[in-house]
Amino acid sequence: MIVVSQNRKKCIGCNYCVELAQQYWRMSKRDGKSVLLHATEKKGIHTVRLENEAFDANEAAAIACPVNIIKIKQL
Repeated sequence: MIVVSQNRKKCIGCNYCVELAQQYWRMSKRDGKSVLLHATEKKGIHTVRLENEAFDANEAAAIACPVNIIKIKQL
């Protein structure tokens, strides 16, 4: 199990996360920022628990993120 988190307020809408992990990320038509699918929000941080097979795609997204707002933790 992994936990993926995103500080959405700092998102610049570059779309890298969607390109690299489109089954977990979408771009909001409302504000142009990325959305971590099925995440819950607490104090501006969006978090979701995923199975281990989601690690590689989300790690690629985290590495590509130019503002470094995506974090991944293995449980």
